[in-house]
Amino acid sequence: MALVKVASVDEVPEGGVIVVNVNGTPVSLWKIEGKFHAIANTCPHAGGPFNEGFMDEERVITCPWHGWKFSVVDGKSPVIPTMSIPVYSVKVEGNDVFVEA
Repeated sequence: MALVKVASVDEVPEGGVIVVNVNGTPVSLWKIEGKFHAIANTCPHAGGPFNEGFMDEERVITCPWHGWKFSVVDGKSPVIPTMSIPVYSVKVEGNDVFVEA
């Protein structure tokens, strides 16, 4: 798999998220305690945008449309153990953030 440069370190606010494009796929890029996490930005239930959702202290994002929940860290649902969303590897080199496509 190839790494795709998606942002600079400073573009993502601490505790925040931006949406990046990884080969045509919208990906939520989160920065939590200085570490980057990348997950699919589209909820599998009805296509809600995770970047507009709420992330709790457990690092679980809630879809703003219907409340489906997934971990920002591993993509797993804490509610439905058989459900998950794609998680992407992130690499930081200097000031550049890369996501594995």
